[in-house]
Amino acid sequence: MHKARFSFVTNFIVIFMVTSFLTRLFLLITAHKQADTGILALAKVFSIGIFYDFAAVSYYLIVFVVYLVIIPNKIFNSKIHKYIALFIYFLVIYALIFNAFSECFFWDEFGKRFNFIAVDYLVYTHEVIHNILESYPIPLLLTVIFILTAAVFYYNHQKTALHQKAFSEEISFKERLKTGAVYLVVPVLFFLFFDKQTLTQSCPNRFNQELAKNGFYSLFSAFRHNELDFYEFYKTLPDHEVFENLRGLLKRENRAFKTKNIYDIAQLVTNPKPLRKHNVILIMVESLSASYMGIFGNKEGLTPHLDTLAKKSLFFDNLFATGTRTVRGMEAVTLSLPPTPGRSIVKRPDCADLNSAGFIFQKLGYENRFIYAGHGYFDNMNYFFSHNGFEVVDRFDFKDSEVTFSNVWGVCDEDLFAKTIQKADASFAQNKPFFSFVMTTSNHRPFTYPDKKIDIPSHTGRNGGVKYTDYAIDKFLKEAAKKPWFDNTLFVIVADHNGGSAGKRDLPLWRYKIPLYIYAPKIVKPQTVSKLASQIDVIPTILGLIGADYEAKMYGDDILRDDHEERAFIGTYQKLGFYRNDTITILSPDKSVQSFGVKDLKLQSVTYLPHPPSPEDEKETITCYQSASYLYKHNGLHVK
Repeated sequence: MHKARFSFVTNFIVIFMVTSFLTRLFLLITAHKQADTGILALAKVFSIGIFYDFAAVSYYLIVFVVYLVIIPNKIFNSKIHKYIALFIYFLVIYALIFNAFSECFFWDEFGKRFNFIAVDYLVYTHEVIHNILESYPIPLLLTVIFILTAAVFYYNHQKTALHQKAFSEEISFKERLKTGAVYLVVPVLFFLFFDKQTLTQSCPNRFNQELAKNGFYSLFSAFRHNELDFYEFYKTLPDHEVFENLRGLLKRENRAFKTKNIYDIAQLVTNPKPLRKHNVILIMVESLSASYMGIFGNKEGLTPHLDTLAKKSLFFDNLFATGTRTVRGMEAVTLSLPPTPGRSIVKRPDCADLNSAGFIFQKLGYENRFIYAGHGYFDNMNYFFSHNGFEVVDRFDFKDSEVTFSNVWGVCDEDLFAKTIQKADASFAQNKPFFSFVMTTSNHRPFTYPDKKIDIPSHTGRNGGVKYTDYAIDKFLKEAAKKPWFDNTLFVIVADHNGGSAGKRDLPLWRYKIPLYIYAPKIVKPQTVSKLASQIDVIPTILGLIGADYEAKMYGDDILRDDHEERAFIGTYQKLGFYRNDTITILSPDKSVQSFGVKDLKLQSVTYLPHPPSPEDEKETITCYQSASYLYKHNGLHVK
């Protein structure tokens, strides 16, 4: 016999499944050029999608089903409870439709269903809410969602007799428990046997994989699996073998391991040049992909100043970011470490007292600062830098008189650079060399910046964000040139990551290409360096230029040396790539290893030709990533 009380559950399942289907269909339409739209491919996408939609709704309804089971008839059938229950039912439908809209905007930004980024955004609600308010017509969207919710609610409540019966039916606790158990056993089974969305991996096209997912399910899965144990999820080698291999990979003429313990990668690095304590201002630019820049072939004129600067600098035109988030770039540069699976080390609890660039420069007598336009508690940045050799200067350190423009992410780049000059002046006045790690934010949604600075109006898209940052860097260098410390300063400009990570393939290589400049007219000779390199090589290259001898636990090396190892590490939270000799080898969390020949790497495209991984490439890829994960897990990266 049907229990009318549970009609809310059965009706909501229908609403959820229909909404999820329409969301998937809409996302498919927006991604039809990138997705595989063959009949069989789409049949797989939608059949797998329906399966995970059903899993998602079973989780979504757990609390509601328990509520329906425990509330006695006297309370449930009362008039006041009827209105409360219907109001809650309305809110649940509203949340579902709101989520569908949110997924569409998230897809537009990242080309993915909800993932680790969405989890982070749930944590940092202040920045996210204000970012959304500044980016989208929220009142209009909320009104549309309300109207759609009201229509769905009206149809289900007024046209469905079961809802009318729900508040008059007498049903014993035993019957309620039996019915509720049927609904509750479903999420338990999914949790035990289908915890991760592995079925989506059967879709070769990356966009099809994402389309086959369910947003709610992906969000919960990301929250639960935001750190991946390398040994559980990836193909491995014996640890002893891995570290023997690593010693061979890290060996250079100017480096010697400190101990014979193969699990200790501490190296003593010597440089033939005499030590010259040049100041270093390292500007990490938000989302500055090579694909936006004229020097790499972009025709839109977004980076006129940086394009000119390339001809006056040591310019590295074959460098790749390690990941797709700001904290990944920070991790790669400060720790000189390949990305480990899961979230960045910057965001993990055990991220203090690591063998970072901060401590290396500190031992050389430098004043180190992390200078950030926004609030550094976001993404745990303040904690990471303050516990790894840096003084933190963030939004709280800007006086009102020092702020000419700001949005939710922080002050504009011009104000940030003015603060950078102010702090450099302070160090120079104390006759102390300085190392400033400066993180910009203007090239970030909502892409707002001061008016009349460039020819692209504020709040009109990423192109404006890129061009404003280009303008602000040029203005900064012109102001710095007036300072007495300018001639003795290395200005290092590098992107944190690309402007997006979506692609038909896992790890689309062209998206990870970023610029690296070292500008110092009185110190370095302008030159374009086309050696393949990684973000993890930035600090060793800088230390080489200043002629420093130092001790470090780093995987990167000096790009300018003849024995530089040409390779790059790129990854997402799950996929780990190793690129060299026109081949990319990818480790996946199902313990598989794939290899592709890289052909026609261009501004916005690349061709991958699948072929079996060579034993050497597979061994070296596993060696690098497994050893990095081992060292972090066993405190092998800490300062002793």
